[in-house]
Amino acid sequence: MTNNRRRLMGRVIRNSMEKTVVVEVATTKRHPLYKKVIRTTKKYMAHDETNAIPVGALVRIVESRPISKTKKWAVEEVLETGEFVESVDALDIQNAVDAPEEPETEEA
Repeated sequence: MTNNRRRLMGRVIRNSMEKTVVVEVATTKRHPLYKKVIRTTKKYMAHDETNAIPVGALVRIVESRPISKTKKWAVEEVLETGEFVESVDALDIQNAVDAPEEPETEEA
């Protein structure tokens, strides 16, 4: 008997909840009239039983029975674990730009 549940691939963008990850799935399609490529993203809440999937991981999610009001998908497989990049505040960037550089000393 085959399993015909929908499966999607996406990146984990948030894992701050218990046993839940938010997966962002990006799709591209061509506009039927203007032929321009349109990129869209959609966020899905997916069940993560192990509670160990890091932010940035590429995962495959599968449609499942409703687990909660917003959670109707489950993580089927972790395809690759991504590097977690901590967000940098705009203030940190501004401080790094405004920091005075040390003057170069000439050696004789």
